[in-house]
Amino acid sequence: MANDGPVEHGYPHLETVRASITALWKRLSYDTVQTFSTSVAPADVAFCDTDDLHLGAQRVARELVRHYRLPDARMIVGFREMTHAANVELAAGPEYFVELNDRFRTHRRDIGAALAHEVMHVYLHRLDLSFPDLRENEILTDTATTYLGAGWLLLDAYREDAASSQKLGYLTPEEFGYVLAKRSLVFGEDPSVWFTSPQAYTAYVKGMAKAREDEQQPPLTAAGWAGRRRYARDRRAHVPHSGARYAFTPDGGAEGLRVSFPCPTCHQKIRVPVRGRVRARCGLCRTVLECDT
Repeated sequence: MANDGPVEHGYPHLETVRASITALWKRLSYDTVQTFSTSVAPADVAFCDTDDLHLGAQRVARELVRHYRLPDARMIVGFREMTHAANVELAAGPEYFVELNDRFRTHRRDIGAALAHEVMHVYLHRLDLSFPDLRENEILTDTATTYLGAGWLLLDAYREDAASSQKLGYLTPEEFGYVLAKRSLVFGEDPSVWFTSPQAYTAYVKGMAKAREDEQQPPLTAAGWAGRRRYARDRRAHVPHSGARYAFTPDGGAEGLRVSFPCPTCHQKIRVPVRGRVRARCGLCRTVLECDT
C-alpha cells in the first residue's frame, strides 16, 4: 500500500500479468470464466462514514464472497496497525480471518478494494492456483481480482496529487488499467463509469491502449504497416527481430514453417502454418483470430 509515498507507474510486471491471465483461463476453463461476465456493482460494496465499521465490513465481505461464488466461506473482518493494506489467514475454512489496516477506519470507501484482494486469496487457495514466488503470487491475486470483476475497486482506490498519494495492490495503476481493459474486451463491459478517481480513469485509458496493442501484433491482420513489414523480413530469415512476440519453427517438410504467437485475449501460445491468410481459433479462450502468416 502506497500511503503518501511514491507510486510506481508503467508496466514492470506485464509478463507476470499475462502469465496470470493464461493461468486463470487454464484453471477455470472457458465456461467458468464466462460466469464472471458481470462485475461487482458499486451499490453492493458502497461504504459511507455513517455505516457501522464492523457490520459494514462484514456486509461488503459477504458480497464479495457471493461474487466469487464461495457460498460456504465466512469472512471475519478485524482492524489493526500494520504495514500492508490487509492480510488473510488461509486456513482450511469455512471461516477465514481478514485483518485490515487501521487506516481503513477513516478511509471506509476503500474497504471494498482491500477485501476484494483478500477474498480472492481465499478463492485462489481453494482452486490451488498459485505462483511459487511470493511477489508473483500477489500479482496473480491482483490480476485475478481484476479479471474476475472486482478489481476496478482496487484501481479506483488509486489517488495521487501534489500533496498526497494512495494506491492499493501490487500492480501499477496502468497495469490495473490493462487487466481491466482485457476484461472489457472479452465481456463488453465499461468499468470507467464507476470510477470516482480521475487518476483511475487516466490509468484505465492507458491500459486500454496497451491492451489494444496486443490485438495489433503480427501475424494478426490488424497489425500495422510497419509491423507487417518487419514480420515479412523476419519470415524470410526465419528469425524474429528483438522484441517480437512471435517465433518460427520448422514444420517437418523441406520448406515447411510454422509461426507461434500469443493469443491477444488469453496469451496462450498459438501455432499455425506459414502460408498466407489463416483463420485460427484459440483452444483455451475460443477467440477466432484472423492472421496473415
